[in-house]
Amino acid sequence: MFDTAMIMAAGLGTRMRPLTNDRPKPLVLVGGKTLLGHCLDQMQSAEIKNIVINVHYRAEMVEQYMAHVPEFANIHISDEREKLLETGGGLIKAKPYLGDKPFFCLNSDNIWTNGAQNALLKLASSWDDEKMDALLLLVSKDGAYCHKGPGDFFLGDDNNIIRRGNNDSAPYIFTGIQIISHRLLRNAPDGAFSTNILWDRGINEGRIFGKLHDAKWFDIGTIEAIPLAEKLLKDDYNNE
Repeated sequence: MFDTAMIMAAGLGTRMRPLTNDRPKPLVLVGGKTLLGHCLDQMQSAEIKNIVINVHYRAEMVEQYMAHVPEFANIHISDEREKLLETGGGLIKAKPYLGDKPFFCLNSDNIWTNGAQNALLKLASSWDDEKMDALLLLVSKDGAYCHKGPGDFFLGDDNNIIRRGNNDSAPYIFTGIQIISHRLLRNAPDGAFSTNILWDRGINEGRIFGKLHDAKWFDIGTIEAIPLAEKLLKDDYNNE
């Protein structure tokens, strides 16, 4: 059922300068591999057959990189060179490539390890098409590395998403990984907008849910995150 994924790769990478002065953030190296390469490895493991990736800043470099990806999937480029459309607008522009079934959507600036099962496959196993418009992979603060935020969500009794709201903190952080139904994209605004607009409607309708990640997750949003992620990933590999 889940054979398509969209990778969000069109950001400007301003928090990663000067590393992003000459390359887009998805091509920054962590442990000798690009952020995009880490993401693609997980997709290959999950047997994703169709990959859509949006591009804006130094788009030609991402296109060249994807042209040399081993042929485990069909690659489609959603071109945002003329205007950066944010996460929600990027999804809408990419719709012609996304088919009509639920699909994965992943930010390109995080790295994760897997527990007993590939995290994408585990997320897919919890999908309920009758009641879900989106299923977000969440991580507890203890499992989130290089992330300094106050947390994003609480989970209700049925694992429905509840925003932090006016609370000082919340126990769970969004990993940037989710499954989306095309129902979530209905009646979307024109132009650039955040997926938060669609989430808010879905939360009010009780159709946005969360699933907890059971391994490490790294937020690679700043240069300072890279050496810590490299050390912990190396330790994991050495202990396998």
